[in-house]
Amino acid sequence: MKNEKVLVTGAAGYIGSVLVRKLLEAGYAVRGYDKLLFGGESLLGVFNHPEFEFVNGDVRDANKIEEALDGVDHVVHLAAIVGDPACAKQPELAKETNWDAAKQLFELSQKKTVQRFVFASTCSNYGKMEGDAYVTEESPLRPVSLYAELKVKFEQYILESKTHNDFVPTALRFSTVYGISPRMRFDLTVNEFVRDLFFGKELEVFGEQFWRPYCHVEDLARSCVTVLQSDSQKVDHEVFNVGNTKENYTKKMIVEEILKVIPNAKIKYVHKEEDPRDYRVSFEKIKTLLGFKTTKTVPQGIRELVSLLDSKILSDPFSKKYRNI
Repeated sequence: MKNEKVLVTGAAGYIGSVLVRKLLEAGYAVRGYDKLLFGGESLLGVFNHPEFEFVNGDVRDANKIEEALDGVDHVVHLAAIVGDPACAKQPELAKETNWDAAKQLFELSQKKTVQRFVFASTCSNYGKMEGDAYVTEESPLRPVSLYAELKVKFEQYILESKTHNDFVPTALRFSTVYGISPRMRFDLTVNEFVRDLFFGKELEVFGEQFWRPYCHVEDLARSCVTVLQSDSQKVDHEVFNVGNTKENYTKKMIVEEILKVIPNAKIKYVHKEEDPRDYRVSFEKIKTLLGFKTTKTVPQGIRELVSLLDSKILSDPFSKKYRNI
């Protein structure tokens, strides 16, 4: 893979800043692309790396994107307005970024020298499962938010696309992410719960009985590298859930894991019968077909977050800079 260059959109983000490091470690050259909505400090540690270069740009900017694609072998497309609340707050920007710009990037990539196109989708696409069965990549998609609707729309667009033989698109449905990243976030379930309870706040938990799969940010980043390194026939026009089948949790189960580390935490459960998202996910396909296995669990992630907060490395974990909205 020496000299293979990867364009990572959203390179300064929560997952992107981890992925950039993983790609450099694996021997790729990396061109990071980001409009730095949340700053660029997450890339300071790699900025001087001889195989890293950075482009400050908006993914909606066709000219800048076309320039950024010059000489690129692979694209990992992470840039997006991320999450239900952020998309609900700015629906037009979400549509322009998560659909129009993504489609434009995909089409321009095909015209260039790009061989692999990896798209970060989401398990939120499943919406609300029927019964207790685990959903798989073949299960019906029931998006219940604009964020998930746009992910489903672009995912279906690339999977149904007619591409030339040297252009291989893959969609990855990411689990709910947690863990430590150079661009830290505390508006994610596990991270937020740990932070609030660590500092003695009473935690109000809504809909404690609903299921989600969770995956550490490092493992989600690793899955992108795995796809780039896999046989093209295994990943061509394919979709993979990314996570570990054993790492499906209800919110109550997550709280119980945190209580093992912070035993005197104050919890208030607010029962909700209706939650728009409720799904348990199977990750057998990526494990069987690509040999991908996660390396971290939610309990391990909780302990690393507690250690981070205890170290006082972050002067104000409640700062707005650690949120997407």
